[in-house]
Amino acid sequence: MDLEGAGCRARFLIRDRDGKFPALMDEILAEAGIKTVLTGLRMPRMNSIMERWVQSCRHELLDRCLAWNEHHPRHALREYEHFYNQHRAHQALDQAAPVRPVPNPTTDSERIIDLNVRRRDRLGGVLHAYSHAA
Repeated sequence: MDLEGAGCRARFLIRDRDGKFPALMDEILAEAGIKTVLTGLRMPRMNSIMERWVQSCRHELLDRCLAWNEHHPRHALREYEHFYNQHRAHQALDQAAPVRPVPNPTTDSERIIDLNVRRRDRLGGVLHAYSHAA
């Protein structure tokens, strides 16, 4: 209802295969022009993984941003996706990112004493990317 007031409309509803959703619900949504997309078969972790990603995105990005126009949220989400997959450390991956391997540990005592870390702000300072300076 809120989307219609904003001049937008939902096109898809992603849901799991739980029996609490009757077939009538899918029919009503189809009449409204909303396609129901079911999650994969025998993928019990899929819902929890997506809920975790949405929660991270919300807390780290969306709670700190204002959308100025329709292009801004897309740009912000694209930038967050890149940050999440390329730079952000994940505890479950031993502080690696999904598409970046774990960095080699620093064992040289001279480098440990003089760590020169650079911070690069992304999305106007909402996200911060850290790296060692050369």
